[in-house]
Amino acid sequence: MTLTATPSARSRLLSLLQGSGGLAIAIVVMNVATYGFQIAAAHRLGPEQYGGVAGLMALLMVIGVVQLGLQATAARRIAAEPDHVASIERRIKTVSLRGSLVVGAIMLIASPLVWKVLQLDSIVPALLVALVAVPLTMMGGQAGMLQGERRWLPLSLLYLALGIPRLVIGIVCILISPTETSAMLGVTLSAFLPVLVGWWALRHPRPDSAPAGAEEHSLRNVVVETVRSSTALLAFFVLSNLDIVIARNTLSHHQAGLYAGGLIMTKAVLFLPQFVVVVAFPSMSTEGSQRSTLMRSLIAVGIVGVVSTLGAWLLSGLAMVFVGGASYSAVEHRLWLFAVIGTLLAMLQMLVYGVLARQHRGASYLVWGAALALTLAGLTTNSVTNLLLVVVTIDAVLTAVLLVISLRNLRDEKPAATA
Repeated sequence: MTLTATPSARSRLLSLLQGSGGLAIAIVVMNVATYGFQIAAAHRLGPEQYGGVAGLMALLMVIGVVQLGLQATAARRIAAEPDHVASIERRIKTVSLRGSLVVGAIMLIASPLVWKVLQLDSIVPALLVALVAVPLTMMGGQAGMLQGERRWLPLSLLYLALGIPRLVIGIVCILISPTETSAMLGVTLSAFLPVLVGWWALRHPRPDSAPAGAEEHSLRNVVVETVRSSTALLAFFVLSNLDIVIARNTLSHHQAGLYAGGLIMTKAVLFLPQFVVVVAFPSMSTEGSQRSTLMRSLIAVGIVGVVSTLGAWLLSGLAMVFVGGASYSAVEHRLWLFAVIGTLLAMLQMLVYGVLARQHRGASYLVWGAALALTLAGLTTNSVTNLLLVVVTIDAVLTAVLLVISLRNLRDEKPAATA
């Protein structure tokens, strides 16, 4: 007896893949693949070598703020003014190309500094970071256009192309040679595939349905908003990745490697609910649903974080398999603290995107202030536990303050949004 899918079952499956459910699955797969590579690298390279790779991956996240700034700008503008989609997308493509070359050039110039600050074995991994920055930045504009149009299926394919090749190519590279350079070579080679997917999905431009008013989306305006969004996101990613840099400079290489292993848990919890941000952001950019969308999203992110933290506490032995194995056993009893940090950062990320959707500027100064406080306090620590407690405290205070400010601003704006 053979079982075949009924037309209605196939229709439901297709609807799922084309909708936000398919996007959620794709982002989860992307994050599992991305951190699967980091888990494999932690196992294969060991604490000392992996500490350098973790620092480089953290640096990629920080310089990726231009990518995310482009994505936020494109998604917000298209969601808020879908009648001008063609004008917006032309500008985004131009800014993406130019911005990617600028970011790559800056990182090339900064590569000797990266080599010294992260105490790498050679300058080559830093040079690879400069190269990989180019396609990753271009991908941001592509993702933002698809996100703003709510074209979830091609956006899902783009995310899958970012995660799965990194896992496959990256593992092959570190199996051939377990070094920092091989790990970053795998990351670099895989970064060009999502750009190809994005180009294919956007090869047919969509026309403007209301050309009047398109001057609002001039090249200058798009660049200004991209810089503003990138600055706010830079503050968040500096804050969320600063601790590994502090660890590399205040702790021994072994302790810093242990901390880097624990951060795999933090990053997993941070990015596990990332699909909530991607799906919610266009709605947060549309007046009339900002407050409700933000609150529902924060609750969803919080639930994921609480479940993850409990899992890290109750099943710490199992969690260690994903963190890096027996070499990192010294941090097992503190994994739940790394999960708490991931939860706080996930909620902070949602709050920062809420600020970007409303185009408020002041909140980014608070994030920069928290990063400064973390630097000053973190440099006085001399153990993994002390650094963890400093990070948890600063992130918790900042989350509470930004939540209060966001709710107050949305309360004040509610009459205008519903008028």
